[in-house]
Amino acid sequence: MSDLKASFEKAVAESKELPEKPDNQTLLKIYGLYKQATEGDNGGKRPGFTDMVGRMKFDAWAALKGKGADEAMQEYIDLIESLK
Repeated sequence: MSDLKASFEKAVAESKELPEKPDNQTLLKIYGLYKQATEGDNGGKRPGFTDMVGRMKFDAWAALKGKGADEAMQEYIDLIESLK
């Protein structure tokens, strides 16, 4: 396993133990970076207007379209480190 992947998995575990819950915008950024790092570009259909949370999550992930997995992993790691 690469050092980046190991650091990413460590950051994922640490994200569940942050000293305080991040604001919603930060949580959406964490979600989007995680999905981009693990699944790549969002190819799904945007949820309907009645699913506001689903739409916000979809948009956070879709905004990262084209970003490589390694870059998304590094940004995720850096973001979690900044929240500790």
